[in-house]
Amino acid sequence: MRSIWRTLDRGLARDIGLVCLADGVVGVSYGAISVGGGLPLWVPIVLSIVVFAGASQFLFVGIVAAGGSPIAAMVAGLLVNTRHIAFGLAVSDVIGGGWRRWPGSHLMTDENVAFAMGQDELKQRRAAYWAGGIGIFVCWNIGVVIGGLAGSVITDTDVFGLDAAFPAVLLALVLPALRDRSTRTAAFVGVVIALIATPFLPSGLPVLLALAGLLFYRAGKPALEDAHHE
Repeated sequence: MRSIWRTLDRGLARDIGLVCLADGVVGVSYGAISVGGGLPLWVPIVLSIVVFAGASQFLFVGIVAAGGSPIAAMVAGLLVNTRHIAFGLAVSDVIGGGWRRWPGSHLMTDENVAFAMGQDELKQRRAAYWAGGIGIFVCWNIGVVIGGLAGSVITDTDVFGLDAAFPAVLLALVLPALRDRSTRTAAFVGVVIALIATPFLPSGLPVLLALAGLLFYRAGKPALEDAHHE
């Protein structure tokens, strides 16, 4: 663990720390929403340790609190988490082999994948991935416990704007990558697809459809590389 933090430069360590703090705040929101919606405290805590996927956990709690079947909630959560297939392919070399595969896959989040892919050297990518994953896991679960204990008091988390923390964190992470024209095109296409699909599809599916924007990234990248070599 010490070698991980020694590899990180001060600016990156600060950014990871801020994201961990922000995710802890979102965890407070999740815990409060879960307990405030009628679930016992142990449910959000166990889900956060075993599942550890914020979007899927929010979706699960929302469906169950609305009277939906836990099986339907589980299937919906699995659909949302299929984006991790693409993440896994992107950071396979970062996680490493052997025993690291299991904990590395479990700690995979949007944020630490974004941090890892933003680094140039493999050693730095690994340090960013593991530091982000471990930090977010700890802060998220602490936040869930705090939020769950306060769930009977904070009945409406929207009043505090806690639900805005998660998308704000993701937006801050992806902004530097948008300097690349091919990445901007892929992101724009994905956003358009998600916006069009949102009124017609269940929560989570528009995000998966947005991955179609990667086709435009693949198509545009070779042309950009050829122009660079010329």
